[in-house]
Amino acid sequence: MISEAQFQNELQLIIQNGIREDVGDGDHSSLACIPATAQGKAKLLVKDQGIIAGVEFAKMIFNYVDKDLKVETFIQDGTPVNYGDVVFHVAGSSQSILKSERLVLNAMQRMSAIATKTKAFADLLEGTGTKVLDTRKTTPGIRAIEKWAVKIGGGENHRFALYDMVMLKDNHIDFAGGITKAIQKTNDYLKANSLDLKIIVEARNLDEVREILASQNVYRILLDNFDYDTTRTAVALIGTQCQTESSGNINEKTIRSYAECGVNYISSGALTHSVYNMDLSLKAI
Repeated sequence: MISEAQFQNELQLIIQNGIREDVGDGDHSSLACIPATAQGKAKLLVKDQGIIAGVEFAKMIFNYVDKDLKVETFIQDGTPVNYGDVVFHVAGSSQSILKSERLVLNAMQRMSAIATKTKAFADLLEGTGTKVLDTRKTTPGIRAIEKWAVKIGGGENHRFALYDMVMLKDNHIDFAGGITKAIQKTNDYLKANSLDLKIIVEARNLDEVREILASQNVYRILLDNFDYDTTRTAVALIGTQCQTESSGNINEKTIRSYAECGVNYISSGALTHSVYNMDLSLKAI
């Protein structure tokens, strides 16, 4: 995964671009009718049910817009919330609060939805030893906060992007001329470029699992669209030689059964691409 410094930089880029996109050359609605000296206070109100996420990110947004804004937090990230709960108060310049409002709400509504779905998946895996992973199926430009929300909900992050882990999937393998060639070329490339990156290789059947196991330096085997019986057989074949991951249209109804096959991880794009935003609002008080 990327470093903490890289992650924090990604968050700052999201904030900078979000404010640029939303505010442009000025929040003219606020500038027109609210004095620059006006002070105000607002509350983050929950109008839904689920897991709250994005509280710490909201603080970063407020601080970016106006370092003098003060946030009093009542409910922390990762906490179950219900309709009517108040997550925090923010106080300070009324213009600054309004300038921050939409980015805070857009981010927190999305993050809370992802955290809620992730928590539901993680709960289904309780007691199995299997962990749920996100994917790169994220919203362009805001991947960092979506992956942060997965962590808040009790999931684990897969690679952040194309640059922090090698993942040889079916197209890589076919273009490279087969599994063995793809893995060998990858190992040669990593050595030549002094890169310390983990290698994950996708398998489409048990013969490919066996071929992967005959190669060197594979960190994890991705069992793509395997049924339960084939997954169990693959896990037994792999043993402790490398990690195992199941993927491919796994949902709430099937995730527990795949976990009981003994895989280390289950990845699901649904954590980030199939959620409905939690209803939140920022109300003046």
